[in-house]
Amino acid sequence: MSHIASIEELEAIYGQPMETSLVKEVERLTPEYRRLIEASPFVALASAGSEGLDCSPRGDLPGFVRVADDRTLLLPDRAGNNRIDTLRNIVRDPRVALLFLIPGSGTTLRINGRAHLSIAPELLASFEMEGKRPRSVTVIEIDHIYFQCARAIVRSELWNPQKHIDAKTLPTPGKILAALTNQRIDGEQYDKDWPERAKNSLW
Repeated sequence: MSHIASIEELEAIYGQPMETSLVKEVERLTPEYRRLIEASPFVALASAGSEGLDCSPRGDLPGFVRVADDRTLLLPDRAGNNRIDTLRNIVRDPRVALLFLIPGSGTTLRINGRAHLSIAPELLASFEMEGKRPRSVTVIEIDHIYFQCARAIVRSELWNPQKHIDAKTLPTPGKILAALTNQRIDGEQYDKDWPERAKNSLW
């Protein structure tokens, strides 16, 4: 099977990017990029560590990723599964990448930077929701930021409700857990308990 083995081969196939693909990349937040972050309720957070790569979904009310200044973002770590894969990586390797999505918009926002974890009491308190504070806040220093064109969103019709898949046609988390444990975990009970468990542990 033929494969590309060098950057020269790769560039020979794809050519050079257009000017608009280059000038959109900057090293700090612009007012326009800040507005996109403030409108986003969802970001995928990628990290790397000695145990491998990780890409984790993060979601909350729009603007949950707080702009501290034009080079710094603050991301609260809400309740989750306690695997802390991303947090382990950040402790070992500060490099992170973020991809913000905005429902209804084809524009996505990409950020590359370096992160560390803070447990400063006043910072945790500032992110309190329904009486619950995050156990840590990821502080992200921006190295590069740029928007991604809408082609992937347009092709996938991601926001088109007519294209949404009926969740009943997919395996549920409970069924997956039951299959992986040879039915040791009661998948039906897991799915039954999930809505109430999620309701009580969103934050």
